[in-house]
Amino acid sequence: MRLRALLDTDALGLRLLGGEDELDRTVRGVMTTDLRDPSRYLSGGELVLTGLAWRRDAADSEPFVRLLVQAGVTALAAGEAELGDIPEDLVVACAQHRMPLFAVHESVAFATITEHVVRQVSGERAGDLAAVVDRHRRMMTSGPAGGGPDVVLDLLGSDLDLRAWVLSPTGRLIAGSKVAGPALPPETCARLAAEHLAAVRTGRRGPHRVQLDGVTYSLFPVRSSGRAPQAVPDVRETVLSDWLLAVEADAADWPEERLDLLRGVTQLIAVERDRRDAARTVRRRLAQEVLELVQSGAAPAEIAARLRVAAPVLLPGLGAAPHWQVVVARVEWEDGTAAGGPVAQSLLEEVLVDPLATGPEPADRVAVAHSGDEAVALVPLPAVSAEHDGSEAGLHADVLLRSVREALSAGLEGGGRLTLGVSAAVHSAEGLRGALEEARHARRVAAARPGRVCAAGHQELASHVLLLPFVPDDVRRAFTARLLDPLTEYDRRHRAELIPTLEAFLDSDGSWTRCASRLHLHVNTLRYRVGRIEQLTGRDLSRLEDKLDFFLALRIS
Repeated sequence: MRLRALLDTDALGLRLLGGEDELDRTVRGVMTTDLRDPSRYLSGGELVLTGLAWRRDAADSEPFVRLLVQAGVTALAAGEAELGDIPEDLVVACAQHRMPLFAVHESVAFATITEHVVRQVSGERAGDLAAVVDRHRRMMTSGPAGGGPDVVLDLLGSDLDLRAWVLSPTGRLIAGSKVAGPALPPETCARLAAEHLAAVRTGRRGPHRVQLDGVTYSLFPVRSSGRAPQAVPDVRETVLSDWLLAVEADAADWPEERLDLLRGVTQLIAVERDRRDAARTVRRRLAQEVLELVQSGAAPAEIAARLRVAAPVLLPGLGAAPHWQVVVARVEWEDGTAAGGPVAQSLLEEVLVDPLATGPEPADRVAVAHSGDEAVALVPLPAVSAEHDGSEAGLHADVLLRSVREALSAGLEGGGRLTLGVSAAVHSAEGLRGALEEARHARRVAAARPGRVCAAGHQELASHVLLLPFVPDDVRRAFTARLLDPLTEYDRRHRAELIPTLEAFLDSDGSWTRCASRLHLHVNTLRYRVGRIEQLTGRDLSRLEDKLDFFLALRIS
């Protein structure tokens, strides 16, 4: 469709701010974004919708518009809901690059424009999916009358005879067509997710074709529309969080028109994804508030008050106060360049869902915060269950990653790791600080193990951390002196900084690259220092037992 047709549609609330001579340009799709550089998600011909969250000052406008032009974008539409009038610097930048610019009235939702464009473009390109996009408002309407992505997949099955499913990055079934046959087996979902993550991580453009057990599937990424204020400079920051659309068909035989139509369907499904992320905002904020209170040493009464607010949100209708578990996770890459905290937060929200549960709703019972490179989950357990099952209630580290290990290992291949630590259940605010430290210690134990995806639970700390308070003081002093005194003395005589090096090495989970970067050292210098530590103490820092001994010695010194 042409831009002129959009401007002539009063219901879209578009006002032309520049580019009158370019209104005969053709629109092939639509994308909503607030990324500072969305070019990696653009294929050309899009109408880009933005709320301007990427703009911090006037200097940001020209680079943003230039990137859109280079990606072949047809036009830009900026919303007036946040800032009111569109900034003059954006108008000037668009005029400079001959980019048509529209203002979107604050009363018009971006979803309305997206729906209109998808419907019109689909109708112009091919008739076979016209019925689907004509009914997409019902598909994406929340509540019992809508049905979310399940409805659009049902229509793909009934109108086009296409079996299709929406999967999470861990391989959990989010939605599937009920009219095109039985659901995919969990093992098939996991294998498809693994293939998809591996393809995305290596930079291959979708759809990705996969053959499993003699059946060919085409995998289309379902990306969030990108309302984050920061750009996403690295594929590793989204590869572990994007959904995918799996279609039982060989897309290699499809004409470009049908591929474009399926990409339009992924845009409709992305609306559901965005709604889910918006719904998680409250739970994330609750978790963040509790985490900050716990880490700052707030009074138990203050923490308990915040927990009373969180409990009804996470477990509606629960009569008794729940027990709680804490789970700590890190996603780390060898070169240390990709952001870890937000990635771990999004991934942990998915990992903590029962792998046999379907739909987005089960993920709405988990509250996850992030601090630096670390994600912290506050998991509620009904008090009656915890009392009935005792210490064995709740999450268990040995089974937590069992169903998602294959998919996540594929997404982390090439230098990434996911490590998790799980605390025991606690029944009061007084226990949360200890549970947080317990989960962090368990994650360190997991990080010392080989493999891309590792977890450890509180049970594995019983012989070390949990028993330390019962060890006599003179024994603890002798233990730390035997390990640390040679290093302290060497540092005093040579100013070698072996103790800080040891701390940094353990904090980096034994990664030479991250530790050297943290200390601003060459890797060879770091290897020399670690070798000196091992020589002076007779220990081997490649062994888990020796790492744990050093870690405990530093903690109790």
